[in-house]
Parts: sequence; C-alpha cells; structure tokens
Amino acid sequence: MNYTATEQRQLVDQSKTWLTREATIGEIEALRQALRFHEWRYSVQNDPVLSDYEYDQLYKQLEALETAHPSVITQDSPTQRVSSDLSGNFPPIRHLTPMLSLDNSYDAEDLLKFDESIKKLTGIEPSESIAYCVEPKYDGGSVALVYENDLLTRAATRGNGTEGEDITLNARTLASVPLSAPWSDANITIAEIRGEAVIRKDRFEIINKRRSESGKELFANPRNSAAGGLRMKKASDTRDRGIEIFAFQLGHAVDQDGRDVLQEINTHEQQINLLASMGFKVHDPSELVCKDIHEVIKAAQQWEKKRGEYPYEIDGLVIKVNRRDLQERCGYTSHHPRWAIAYKFKAKQATTTLERVEYQVGKVGSITPVAKVTPVSLAGVTVSSISMHNEEFILQKDLHLGDQIVIERAGDVIPYIVKALSDLRVGTETPIRFPEYCPIHPVDKIKLVRVEDEAAWRCPNCTCGIQNLQRMIFHVSKSAMDIDGFGKSIVERFYDLGWLRDIADIYNLDYDQIQELEGFGSKSVDKLRSSINQAKKNPISRLLHSLSIHHLGKRASQLIAERIDHVLDLSTWQPEQFTNIKDIGPVVARNVSDWFTQESNIDMLRRMESYGVDLHQKEADRPVELVQDAPLSGKTILFTGSLQQMTRN
Repeated sequence: MNYTATEQRQLVDQSKTWLTREATIGEIEALRQALRFHEWRYSVQNDPVLSDYEYDQLYKQLEALETAHPSVITQDSPTQRVSSDLSGNFPPIRHLTPMLSLDNSYDAEDLLKFDESIKKLTGIEPSESIAYCVEPKYDGGSVALVYENDLLTRAATRGNGTEGEDITLNARTLASVPLSAPWSDANITIAEIRGEAVIRKDRFEIINKRRSESGKELFANPRNSAAGGLRMKKASDTRDRGIEIFAFQLGHAVDQDGRDVLQEINTHEQQINLLASMGFKVHDPSELVCKDIHEVIKAAQQWEKKRGEYPYEIDGLVIKVNRRDLQERCGYTSHHPRWAIAYKFKAKQATTTLERVEYQVGKVGSITPVAKVTPVSLAGVTVSSISMHNEEFILQKDLHLGDQIVIERAGDVIPYIVKALSDLRVGTETPIRFPEYCPIHPVDKIKLVRVEDEAAWRCPNCTCGIQNLQRMIFHVSKSAMDIDGFGKSIVERFYDLGWLRDIADIYNLDYDQIQELEGFGSKSVDKLRSSINQAKKNPISRLLHSLSIHHLGKRASQLIAERIDHVLDLSTWQPEQFTNIKDIGPVVARNVSDWFTQESNIDMLRRMESYGVDLHQKEADRPVELVQDAPLSGKTILFTGSLQQMTRN
C-alpha cells in the first residue's frame, strides 16, 4: 500500500468524523478503505495513527452497517478477514487451524451481555453460572509453534490468520520456546501452540539504554520491539531482543492416526496445565478460573488497577468459556470464536490535533508551553491540555501547530505527547516558535533568559504578579506549609479580589470580609483561620522550602534550618557558609544568598513575623541524634503497593 501524506491525512480526518457520528450506507466503501489504511499503519508499519479503541469503534460501525445490509458485504471487506501482518520478508507458512481475532468489550455491561449470549448459544438457563478463564492480553506479536513427534518443526507469525511468515530459525533462538516437548506422553503426534511474543518492561528499558549509548534510534514500545524482533534477518538479533513467548492455547492436536486429541481435554484450564507440563511459559494456572461472570468483572477491575505493576505490557484481558463442550456449542464466526472475548482496558493512547499553544509562568518564572488539543477521551478522562515542558521538548518531538499527534497518559495519569505524525502533514502545519519575550504580559517586553545547562526559559523580572500568585499557591500547598482548606482556587479568588499580593498577605486576611463571600460560612472561615494560625507555628525548614527559592528543596531547607536560630539570620550569610554545609552545592548557595539580599524579600519576612509567623528555630528543625544500635539504624525501607490511610509520600 502506498499513500501520499494528503491521502493519509484525509483518511485520518474521515476516521475522526465517523468516531463522532454514525457512518451511512453510502459511506461503507470509504469506511472500509479507512479501516484498511489503519490496519496497514498498525500491523505492517508498526506506526498506528488511531488508538485500538478508536479502530474498534470504526470496525463496529462497519460491522453493524453490513449486518443491517448484508447485500453490500464484499469478500475484501475488513470484516471478512483477519487483519494481516504479512510484510513479504519471510516465506509464507499455512497454519494448521486458523488464528482468529477476538471480539472486544470495554466495561462490565459488555461482559454481562457476553455472558447472556453464551447462555443463549449453549441453552443454559440465565440463572445458572458459567465458569470462565481470565488471562492477561499481552501486547506483543502472536505466533504459532508446530511440534511433530515431540520436536519443534516450524514457527510462524499470525499473519492474516490463515497463513503467517516462517520465523522458525528465529523462534529456535528463544529460551522460552522448547525445542522438544514430551507430546508423545499425552498421545499427541502433531501439536500447534498459540502464543504471544513479549518483552519484559525492565528488559525493554535496558535495550533502549544500550541503543541510546550506541547512538541508535530508540524503540517506541515493547510491542513493536517484540513483533519486529520476530522478523529479524539475523536469528542472533532476535535472541538479543530478550523476547519471551507466553503460550495461551493448544490450537491443534492429533495422534498418529490423525484423530483429534483436543476432544479429550475437557476444559481450557486443563489445556493451560498441559502446556505448562510440556515446558511452555504460561500465565499462572492458579489465577485462571472464575466461577461466573461476576467474578470475571471483579477480576477485570482488579487487573486494570494493577496493570502498571505487571512486568509485561498488557492492554486488557482475554475471557474464555472454560468448558470445551460449551465452546463447541458456541462455535465461530468468520472473524472470531463466539466463546471468547477480549476485555480492553481504557485506552492508553489516542490521536488528536495540536490546535494551539498557551504559555504558563511558574513560581520561579519558568515558562511552560501547554498544548491545547482537540478534546479526546483517554483512559476514562477527556484530555484537552498537555504540558510540553520546555522548548527542547518541542524541538525534539518536531511539533507543529495543526499536527496530528499521538498522546498517552504517562503512568496512566499525566497526559503526554508521544510523537507527531509528521507523514500526515499536508503543508498547512506551522512550526512552534518559542516566545522571545514574556508571553503573559508582552506589552512590557521582558526578554526571557535561559541559564546555562538548564532547559527552561524564565521571566527574570515579573511585573504582572503571576509569579507571586504561583508562589502563594505553592506556599499553602501540602508539600510546603500545608494550610488545610486553602486550595489553589481560593488563593486565585483572593488574588483576583486584591486581598493577596505576596506570601505575607496570607497571614493578614480579614476573616469577617471572607465570611461575606458566597460559598463561605462561619465553619469554613473558622477552619481557614485555624489552619493559618497553625501554619504560623510550622518549623522554619518548611517555611524556607515554601518561599519558592529556586533549587531549594526540602532536604537543603532542613540542613540550613539546623544551623540558624532565626530565618533573618540568613540575610548576613555569605555563599561560602552555605557550601560549607554537606550536600549543599554552589547553585543552591548562590540562589539562597541572592534571595536574602533582596530588600523586598526581607520586608516580606518582617511583615510575616509581625502577623504572628514564628521565624525562630523549632524543635523539629534541630538535628536528630541518631541512636547507633536502634533496630532500624542504617536500613533503607522501600514501600510498594498502596497504604490504606496515607499516600506513599
């Protein structure tokens, strides 16, 4: 397949349109063409421009249209075949039985409907329970391994489901693929095993680190690295990728007379146990079986929470009817087995358009570019803004206004731009130019500065007050003075009212005036007053950290607080006095020294003290005397998982 950039962009735009509305009968052929394009980008190019979820929605639209209008179905429709990963680099090899795709589900309601359909197909009463096997859906490359007379004779990629590419020599280099297995002990002469090629996440990080050190382009993700690794021209390169094969099904098994031995295996659980006994890597059989669909739903919810901790990339679960006789009753469509379904986790990646860039100023003047994108649903939330961190990030990603971009939620939380789809550009996109002057108040023409060895550009002389606002927001936060009930929105509200101009004003609020505001009652005002009064007694180590002095973190603040009686003592300190403290370097020393030489900062501290903030050293500031023979002395403690009543921090 060959597509021009314009054609690719049109197909992506068309796809996005169909995601927000239903396609019509007249658009069926265009919808098919779009799906073929996305299959090619995903399976052959290893460079998708839609997330799995978005592709599935398009596929379901076409499937529904063809079901409603069967006369328009053609043999080359994407619904009539399994997507292909054939690239022509390896000889084709035919599978003993077809490797079909799976239908998809996304929530508990979909799973309940699946359970209902299984009961209708098998004639089981709605009140009865069906046992299911639940396995991780590994995000890698599917393979088929054939054994004859106990020996591995061939291996193939999934291909188009009917035939794949011969990767026998490469598969033989993988330690997780037995070169021989005692199939004859189970009266099996010919066996075909289905498996998924994956790379451990930690192994993938090591591979990329080595590539970086060698000046090579980094791999995008473990899936592409595993799928591509199966097709290496040199078998030794496949071995070096650290690929592992998880066996998930015995697809074909006959004895020496050609009789189907699978009929003697009563459950999928028994299949997995048999594969394990033959020496194959399988998912823990003890975790497989759920007694009914409600246990499946509970397992799916638990898996979705812990997916980030799993050592391999997984994008969902595979749910299979456990009993083989029920599987036979359910049967197959041309596309998928009716007795199995994939439960897809919420999308980790999505595609959208980079519409414009806005700039934010931080508490130390750092200018942060924020991408404003066409709103898109990702992992259960709608994303419309994404931090681009700094100018270097924009240049490294080669981001343009108008680009189609791939985004994900890093750690399933923070939106992150993975890449721009540069080959979809049609000429209307424009490079992003980082501002030369402060973008918040451009009238003042304050030229941005960049310190050597730092990535951020900064506004060195704030005249609009935004930096003070950000400092006050940080000052009241949990990691600083921890003023309960004084959140970001309240700081911004008081700032807009003119009640706050710098940190000292926080401790001189008019509580009677606050109580007159909408949304504030006597209880909330009393709580705010109490929290602020409590903060006045905080250790000075917290106070120093809360002042937003560049590079002055919690540890350095504690080290300094140990050595002074009063915060204003620092106004006479020279940089050398700071660097004489172990673990405090010249950059922190210079920044703190400079801050305390500015009269406006000293004036602010004096006003804070006049409002009742205690600037004297507290007991918590004094050095801790270590007990050498204490039970935990010299030990490092690592927390994993989650705590019931506290965050890990």
